[in-house]
Amino acid sequence: MRVNRILLSSALVVVALVIQVSVLARLHLPGAVPDLLLLTVLGLALVYGHVGGALVGFGAGLLADLAPPADHAAGRYALVLCVIGYLAGLVKPETGQLKSATGPMAVVVAAAVGSTLMYAGVGALVGDTAARHVGLGSLLFTAALYDLLLAPFVVPGIMALARRAENDPLAESTSAAARATDISSGWLSGGTGLKIGSQRNGLRVKAARARMARAGRIKGVKRL
Repeated sequence: MRVNRILLSSALVVVALVIQVSVLARLHLPGAVPDLLLLTVLGLALVYGHVGGALVGFGAGLLADLAPPADHAAGRYALVLCVIGYLAGLVKPETGQLKSATGPMAVVVAAAVGSTLMYAGVGALVGDTAARHVGLGSLLFTAALYDLLLAPFVVPGIMALARRAENDPLAESTSAAARATDISSGWLSGGTGLKIGSQRNGLRVKAARARMARAGRIKGVKRL
């Protein structure tokens, strides 16, 4: 990943995690907790693609695993967000522009349900049965509902910031200078070069004609 991607992703992930732990987790909503970190990963994955989404998801999940008050095994949420970021990056639009909000909203619902199922499945493998006591059905419904309600305020802004960070002024100036160099060199070789060549050929022809004319005059004098 490029430096601007790393800096932006790190800043957004840290801010999202702080807000989720300090604000959203304290709302005591029924069922699941709105997953701002998941929405951040989705927004970045829809711009950076599957590789960038997987890397961002793994880093965000690992940070959430290590940040207090985490009470689960380290690496559990990192695995979940890594897979979610990879899958979300696969549906990245080729043009980079979204034609409608239907696609991203479907991605949010699928990611909310899929991350909850994966988190519960990994927990069952390591002996964590908390999802059974809360009720997996209510967790799935509330997770999808909360994330879907929060997504319009988060995902478009994240994607806009990511696209803006992709427009590197230094890279643009470098590419513009390269294009100007190509154009100028092409203009010199295709335009002025040919003119100079034709002028040189014309001068050579004129010089040859002048020499022939002088030779003819000299021979004429000798014949006289």
